[in-house]
Amino acid sequence: MAEFPPAQIRPIAAEVAKLLKEKKESVSVAETAAGGLISAALIAQPGASAFYRGGLTLYTLESRVEYAGWTDADYKDYRGPTTDIVAGLATTTRTKLDSTYCVSESGTAGPTSPNRAAGYVALAVASEKGVFKKELSTGLGGDREGNMVAFAVEGLTLLRDVIKGDAKL
Repeated sequence: MAEFPPAQIRPIAAEVAKLLKEKKESVSVAETAAGGLISAALIAQPGASAFYRGGLTLYTLESRVEYAGWTDADYKDYRGPTTDIVAGLATTTRTKLDSTYCVSESGTAGPTSPNRAAGYVALAVASEKGVFKKELSTGLGGDREGNMVAFAVEGLTLLRDVIKGDAKL
């Protein structure tokens, strides 16, 4: 049996879970290209029911309309993921699931899309203090699985930094 979650995700997921439990805070997840890895990594932590409120894998535009409240205006001129898009997903999901935080990501895992190079990811964490945003390139090119894992790690890292008060708006 393969180890789960992937080795690269385990330490940051454990750290986030520990912080959330210590602070008695909660998290929800709105992810796209990570395909559920962020949620799965958090749920894999012992005591997850104390902090995990739920998650959405919003991979398609249809799922974003149905579950994240997107309207025609949101996808009419859609050109791929941005920090503003994930900020909206995070804010909506946090409100609907009544969590302290919501981490959201959207990226291009591979192959390259017409709008973004493979390895690009936009991240956001919504909290009562505001929405923290970040974007980056993993440098992994078209390594789809590698990018998915990297997106999850980066999302959880931003979440950890927000929880600890180390992230800047």
